[in-house]
Order: sequence, then C-alpha cells, then structure tokens
Amino acid sequence: MAHTHDIRTIRRTLRREMPGTVGLIADAHDFTAMTRYRSFVFDDHRGYLRQVEGLLRSLAAQGAHTTVALFDPEEFTDFCASKGLDPDTPDSRTRFTAELAAGGACVAYAGQPIDSLVPELINKAVRKATWEYATMLLAEAGDCAECGQDIGRDAFDRASQLLLTLLETAGPGIQHLVCSIPTQEEQLIAVLHAEREGFEPARLDERDAAEFVTVLAAGIARHSAGGLVLRTTEPGAPDRLHGWRLHQGRLDPLTEGEVFSAYCTDAETGDPVAPEPGVEYRPGFPIDQPDTHH
Repeated sequence: MAHTHDIRTIRRTLRREMPGTVGLIADAHDFTAMTRYRSFVFDDHRGYLRQVEGLLRSLAAQGAHTTVALFDPEEFTDFCASKGLDPDTPDSRTRFTAELAAGGACVAYAGQPIDSLVPELINKAVRKATWEYATMLLAEAGDCAECGQDIGRDAFDRASQLLLTLLETAGPGIQHLVCSIPTQEEQLIAVLHAEREGFEPARLDERDAAEFVTVLAAGIARHSAGGLVLRTTEPGAPDRLHGWRLHQGRLDPLTEGEVFSAYCTDAETGDPVAPEPGVEYRPGFPIDQPDTHH
C-alpha cells in the first residue's frame, strides 16, 4: 500500500511540474467552423467558453501550470493536411494544440476570468501577426544599392536608437508609446509601456520593445508615412502628449496644434472629439537621429 501511495504522490507531483496547453477557440465564427466535425461535441460558443474556464480552474486547483493557445480552424485544417491527419478526431486537435504551444499565440493562465482571457489572447495573436509581418518587410528590404548595407538591419538599429533617445529625453514617469505604420496590406500598430524613475534607465518588457522597434524599423526601411505618439504620466501632474511624423525614415516633431488635432479628431469620420481633461497637448521634442542613406 505504501508503495502505491508513493507512486500516486509522485504522479501528482509530476502533473504539477509538467506544464500543459489548452487550445481555445476565441472567436464565435471560428467556433462555428469547428462544429462541422462530428467529433467536436460542443454546439454553443458561450457554453464552450464556460467549460474551458472550468477546466482551467480545475487544472489550477491541482497546481498545474497551463498555457492557453489560440486555436485557429484554418491553421488546424492546413496542419492536418500537411501531416496527413484526419481533422475530425480529438487526437488531431491535441497534436495541433501541442504545436501551438511551441510557436502560436499563447497566454499563461493565472486565474483570470474567461471574459478577460479571450481579448488578451486575441490581442496577443494580433501583436504576433504584426511582428511577423513587420519582420518580413525588413527581411525583404534587401541591401542598399549605394552602400551595400542591409537596409532592414540598419533600420532596426536606427529604430532602437530612436526609442532609447525618446525614452531618455521624455524624462521620468510612466511612458505609453504608440507607433502606427500604414502598409499595403494593413495598418501596423505597436504599443509599448515603459517606466522611468529619476535618472535611472527606463524599465520595459524586452519582447514588447522588440516588437515596437521592429514595426518602427519597417516604416524606416520602406520610407513609409507613419506616426509615433508618446504619453507621459506623473503623479500630481497633467499627462503630457507629444507626437512625431515619420517621414523619409526620420521622426519629425509635430506642432502642438498637430498633436491636438491628431488626438481630438475621429479617425474614421473626421469629426472633432472633445479634448481629454487633465491632459496637455505638446509639440514633439527634437530627437538626435543619424542621417539615413537609403
């Protein structure tokens, strides 16, 4: 009996230490696409989400560490076709979910409700797609015809330096940066949060910073139009908003009026929007930036 008890204890310990992945169909349209498989037993998306939430809570109660991955039916169909698998089996869905754990859009489950987890997962997927597309644009930029430099790598180095200069010049406080680059396929948007105290270097998430720099670099490499805005928050003071226009691979400061107009105009209708209370609209400050050859 003692031996059996020890084995059970070891298995429980192993279960806690072995991370697992749960594939989540976040979108109702995608869920409907999966209902064509007879082996997929769910028929109501909201009910399905509640069942997944119950499973996640159960795994967490057992001490298991679980990652939630975005399950995309089209990618699943392609996966099954490439592997010669029957898509209408639970085993195929399990194998696909295991693949997602390695390279898909994933979020660690930490007890958050399903209504928070779903948008978090979708946002992660959008950011991943944005980063991958921007990376592709950099890779396709090629070499400079005049100097032979790798245009994408040079643009990434320039974007990295611009970000460091922006954060350093902005001073202390919580910084919220948004970079927007239009492309033929879609509007690339990257967001970055940073925090700086006194003269200390800014604290930020390295992966978020890499995504932000990649999107900005894509705009620099392709000489795209685009823009960057910076919002600084400090205790006891109004938020400060600054803005820049990306032009010919450089960030040119916007005037105070241009910053105000950018924030106080509806992007879709062009109608004026009321200024945000407790916010100061300021011009972009000058940034030291090397000349670009491309």
